[in-house]
Amino acid sequence: MPDHILAIDQGTTSSRAIIFDRKGHIVSTGQKEHEQILPRPGWVEHDPMEIWRNVQEVIGIALSRADLTRHHLAGVGITNQRETTVVWDRTTGEPVYNAIVWQDTRTQPIVDRLAEGHGTDRFTSIVGLPLATYFAGTKIAWILENVEGARSRAEAGELLFGTTDTWVLWNLTGGPNGGVHVTDVTNASRTMFMDLDTLDWRDDILEAFDVPRTMLPEIRSSSEVYGYAKDSSLLRETPIAGILGDQQAATFGQAAFEAGESKNTYGTGNFVIFQTGEEKVLSSGGLLTTVGYKLGDQPVTYALEGSIAVTGSLVQWLRDQLGIIRSAPEVETLAASVEDNGGVYVVPAFSGLFAPYWRSDARGAIVGLTRFANKGHIARAALEAVAFQTRDVLDAVGSDTSLDLAELRVDGGMVQNDTLMQFQADLLGVPVVRPVITETTALGAAYAAGLATGFWADLDELRANWREDKRWEPRMDAREVGRLMRQWRKAVTKSMDWVDDDA
Repeated sequence: MPDHILAIDQGTTSSRAIIFDRKGHIVSTGQKEHEQILPRPGWVEHDPMEIWRNVQEVIGIALSRADLTRHHLAGVGITNQRETTVVWDRTTGEPVYNAIVWQDTRTQPIVDRLAEGHGTDRFTSIVGLPLATYFAGTKIAWILENVEGARSRAEAGELLFGTTDTWVLWNLTGGPNGGVHVTDVTNASRTMFMDLDTLDWRDDILEAFDVPRTMLPEIRSSSEVYGYAKDSSLLRETPIAGILGDQQAATFGQAAFEAGESKNTYGTGNFVIFQTGEEKVLSSGGLLTTVGYKLGDQPVTYALEGSIAVTGSLVQWLRDQLGIIRSAPEVETLAASVEDNGGVYVVPAFSGLFAPYWRSDARGAIVGLTRFANKGHIARAALEAVAFQTRDVLDAVGSDTSLDLAELRVDGGMVQNDTLMQFQADLLGVPVVRPVITETTALGAAYAAGLATGFWADLDELRANWREDKRWEPRMDAREVGRLMRQWRKAVTKSMDWVDDDA
């Protein structure tokens, strides 16, 4: 009897395959980074074929390291960088252009055109999202408008669109030879094309974007058997049975299933998900309304999300662009070399400001500099910027709902940083809790697949798997928290109105 589940985590910087046992413990992992292609300022691309090759390779690595075969697997779950957009030929499987990554800002002119006379909230009441470069819809439109021949080929039914979950699933299940062209409700909710009530594509919005419906995948639940891996794969005949966008997957892996439960993932960016249950809450505070998950035929659940573009990648910037640290973990040591931030604040608006501000005209700023400031203060300010941005988002959650935040469950690479986690608890005034298993994104995808195949019985069994590893209690004086937040928000205003029409 199969006693493991495999999750494919197709992320922004790498692709991973992780094998879990019935207790949700990691058995083995395979991981491979892919190239970050940066053709121009604000442009971020990936090679879809490199991603697919890497996915196949990491599956083999994970199986080999665990000394397992496909016969040991009850199913496969997929999680992914959500808004990253791939358009490819349905006959050859060749992409017509590189994948345009969620961080990419080139589509601002399309956003402006669609918003003219309507505002950026033109479709928000339907799709839960403002018009922004972040989402997949404008990326598809850009490809159709700018890649030679793409428009006519799309209108002829020759091209397919998918976020990277769909791209991986289609290739796993046969590609040009019968590949399954499907996405789940969580990823569909990030395109700007899905009606949150009907869970179907909206023809009037597709018409406004000038995107043919024939390109789009079928929308399915987050936990069901979509198809089976084909003979060319090491996973052949294994059911592909779960799909969740990465942030929804991390929330699911944290066993945060109910209204009022939340998590924050500290990765390339930060993503706060606050579950609102079967109630769809439209934000008045700059948050996104999105789908939390849908299990088979059960009712859909909704969530509020605060998406922060630059957090972990800010530490990478300190390492790769400024060279003030040699490895990411060194940032904590450098930050601890000073007592406080020395009055320095870093606003990492490298791709504009995301939630709750949504200012595409913003750019990164370091403010409050004096000759007293040194690289330790800059490192500390960079870490603090992560926590400040999270506080901004959770303040917006508080204004949108009557649900109280009792604690914040955290995951992602940065949660090993004690300095950051303590400062986060101080700013929020509630405990910050890290689970034993912090690979919650892949675990959530595994859970979705395991529920669909009967590997796990129900949500209660998944809750029993969750275990606390460490807890940080708030200990900073409330007046000091207020002062810091006041200075932070002043710093944020200094990053705005930076991009002019001719910039």
